[in-house]
Amino acid sequence: MKEILDVMAEHKAGRDVGIYSACSAHPLVIEAALAHARCEASSVLIEATSNQVNQDGGYTGMRPADFSRFVHEIAARLDLPPEQVLLGGDHLGPNCWQHLPAETALAKSEQLIADYVEAGFRKIHLDCSMSCADDAAPLSDTVVAARAARLCAVAERAWQDAGGEPPVYVVGTEVPVPGGAQEALTELAVTEPAAATATIDAHFEAYRASGLQHVWPRVIGLVVQPGVEFDHHKVIDFDASRAADLARVVEKQPYLVYEAHSTDYQTPANLRALVQKHFAILKVGPGLTFAMREALWALDAIELEWLGAARSSRLRETVQDAMTASPGSWSKYYSSSGRQLALDQQYSLSDRIRYYWPVPAVAAALEHLLANLEASPPPLTLLSQYLPLQYEAVRAGRLRPHARELVLHAIQRVLEQYAAACTDFVNLT
Repeated sequence: MKEILDVMAEHKAGRDVGIYSACSAHPLVIEAALAHARCEASSVLIEATSNQVNQDGGYTGMRPADFSRFVHEIAARLDLPPEQVLLGGDHLGPNCWQHLPAETALAKSEQLIADYVEAGFRKIHLDCSMSCADDAAPLSDTVVAARAARLCAVAERAWQDAGGEPPVYVVGTEVPVPGGAQEALTELAVTEPAAATATIDAHFEAYRASGLQHVWPRVIGLVVQPGVEFDHHKVIDFDASRAADLARVVEKQPYLVYEAHSTDYQTPANLRALVQKHFAILKVGPGLTFAMREALWALDAIELEWLGAARSSRLRETVQDAMTASPGSWSKYYSSSGRQLALDQQYSLSDRIRYYWPVPAVAAALEHLLANLEASPPPLTLLSQYLPLQYEAVRAGRLRPHARELVLHAIQRVLEQYAAACTDFVNLT
């Protein structure tokens, strides 16, 4: 984690630099992030969330060791050195077990943390902000911090047993809903400076009380609400002026920066402004699979026009069939019906489609689509019609008109915005 610590130290020294993490378990997203790092000769931070990857398999069917192996196998295929691959765990805590009594949920959280650290994950978001079955809601800062310190102690024991670099930690209670808000939004309240200060103080005291004060310099991030979010079809843009007082709080801390969740779909200027206001860790997840889905829907249309219905993979229809057959991953988020529901399912910025890519029929249809267009590359005219940005890159000689590379390019365009936001161009030599 030395590289992350070095970037954080540079930021605390006055440079407007940061890091971003790609929070996804989709192989095409991970390949795009790793390929981008290889081209830039840089490291890349890949994060898995507790609902994607846990000791029970999560919705991907992967445990932490499986995910680590999965990422490193892609990196090896791309000739990206393993030391350039940084792994993080997001929302690690009782998130998946809120329906259980707190002590049971925390015991499961301890196993989760240990499994992540033993598998080589070294950026750990300790998220104990959610109430469990026998908790009063909402939890106080004191309770949240004490639980975070308890899990931190588990992580410290795990890395000492496993060896390697010590972990770095992110804490905080004001975590946006993973995948975006369920309700329509107009404006969000920015975290009050006093609330951020109270959260920091509570965690510092909990670490001290647990004998973990020596770990505090590795607590690099605090999650607060900068006033950014997205709902199904709208984005709440970052307003730097509203976060000015909040920025001053973290300026007084020797190690901490802010970690911004739900930055998906922010403009490049907004992403840069976030870093300048000390949100030096930017998280992006659904925005990456959304870009991938856009490219795949375009390729689905190209395939139909180019090869005809008889040879079509029917990817789009297969995804819709899978969502209809198993509504559990979207039904609690979409309250619409009829045509609006169909639009929400396919085009919502929360991108609940991402839960369905591992479904065997969907995965097979995706491979069929890519194989079809690799065997019979479409003409430039269809690329111009359905993928105009990729068409321009092909015409300029920067991109080959291969179906897989077209999808990777669409994802990497998003990653490039984050990479640019985290770079201090003025001070580059």
